Amino acid sequence: MTVFRIGEAAELLGVSPDTVRRWIDAGRLPAVRDEHGHRLIDGVELAEFVRAQAGEPDARADASSARNRLRGIVTAVVKDTVMAQVDIQAGPFRLVSLMSREAVDELDLRVGSVAVAVIKSTTVVVERSTPAVAPKGRTTT
Repeated sequence: MTVFRIGEAAELLGVSPDTVRRWIDAGRLPAVRDEHGHRLIDGVELAEFVRAQAGEPDARADASSARNRLRGIVTAVVKDTVMAQVDIQAGPFRLVSLMSREAVDELDLRVGSVAVAVIKSTTVVVERSTPAVAPKGRTTT
């Protein structure tokens, strides 16, 4: 069974540890205490919580096969005569998109504007990641 400490769960969710504590205290996210009194969150419970928080996809998802949408703020726009690079910070993730200058101008993308990065790929690489430190007496498989 995989378990996460509050800080690990917060990092995975892109929120502060205080936010995770408030969710636990409000009964929205189940947690148990270990022998040292630290709160631990079961990996399956955390996954269910995340799915429930995701809610319904926005209306454009019905018109597109892409399901990966990350809303963020534009942090940089570099344009030349034909192409442009747009950087978006979506939570803890930095996304970089190369597109035509015409598209950037039509979308009026500027530093500070809100944008949604829609990701559609035929190749997705998934790597296994384990928490940096497992609580004593707990497995992290």
